[in-house]
Amino acid sequence: MSIFESPAFDDHEDVRFFCDPVSGLRAIIAIHSTALGPAAGGCRMFPYATEDDAIFDALRLSKGMSYKSALANVPMGGGKSVIIGDPSTDKTQALFEAFGRAVNSFQGGYHTGEDSGTAVQDMDWAAGVSKFIHGTSTEDAGDPSPATSVGVVAGIEAAVRHKLGRDDLQGMIVAIQGVGAVGYGAAEILHQKGARLIVADVNDQAVRECVERFGAEAVSTDQIILADAEVFAPCAFGAGINDETLPRFNCDIIAGSANNQLLEDRHGAALVERGILYAPDYVINAGGIIWISDAMEAAYDPDRATTRLHAIGDTLTAIFQRADQEGRGTNEIADVMAAEKIASVAG
Repeated sequence: MSIFESPAFDDHEDVRFFCDPVSGLRAIIAIHSTALGPAAGGCRMFPYATEDDAIFDALRLSKGMSYKSALANVPMGGGKSVIIGDPSTDKTQALFEAFGRAVNSFQGGYHTGEDSGTAVQDMDWAAGVSKFIHGTSTEDAGDPSPATSVGVVAGIEAAVRHKLGRDDLQGMIVAIQGVGAVGYGAAEILHQKGARLIVADVNDQAVRECVERFGAEAVSTDQIILADAEVFAPCAFGAGINDETLPRFNCDIIAGSANNQLLEDRHGAALVERGILYAPDYVINAGGIIWISDAMEAAYDPDRATTRLHAIGDTLTAIFQRADQEGRGTNEIADVMAAEKIASVAG
């Protein structure tokens, strides 16, 4: 398939393919927009079945990063990198050094960090040859996952205020689908705020820790979307809101960190019809890019960064209110607001 014919292509500025036969690197880096600043977006590693699948992911995710940065009010554009490979078997220092050199080819026009399938160690290797790698063990800001967790909880609080008229989470039931780095961090904060938790994950150990530390109720990965909860928080992989799952949700709010939660845009309108408030994923999970953007400033300030994380709730409130006024899905309103901001600068 031609890149220009891909359903995920949206006037992307730059798409590059990289191959290093010595290390085995096969990667795609897509830049959607640099209207607001240098492109930023994590590096994902996944054993894509086809090259078209990898291209689609890079294009789709890079556009999402443009919109995420725009609504997070950070001076960054949108980009994404995908490495074709199995993260459990194919990682080597040489491969990530080759990736770092690929990032260097943009001469500062693209910054990256960890994402699904990559970790701090991988970024450390890449950072050995590139100054455009973030979230390393030596960078002041460090792993951005805890920041994403803080932003997710701020978003849940905003959704609860808007939908349920409550200013606290005491006794609120939150069902968390996926308790990896971000989901577990969100569970810890929610527990501290008095929420009752229902959790599910393919990682049994992570679930056991949530049960032991936070008093969470454990359910299977098949049963979590059926949970009787005020908030359903998808914090695993995307496309979980679709024709099959929509009738099964038993919640008032969907607000979590997973990327691309709607299988199709029309599912945002379907949530409105069901009376479920949806926090658009790239808005509520923007904590990582906010944290990294702050780290790129002259003097890293964790207090300033934390203030910006809590502003995610304000952005979501504005989206919720406009969606109510216009009778449209929150995902559609978020896209419109992000595109408006980018166009105001690009034009």
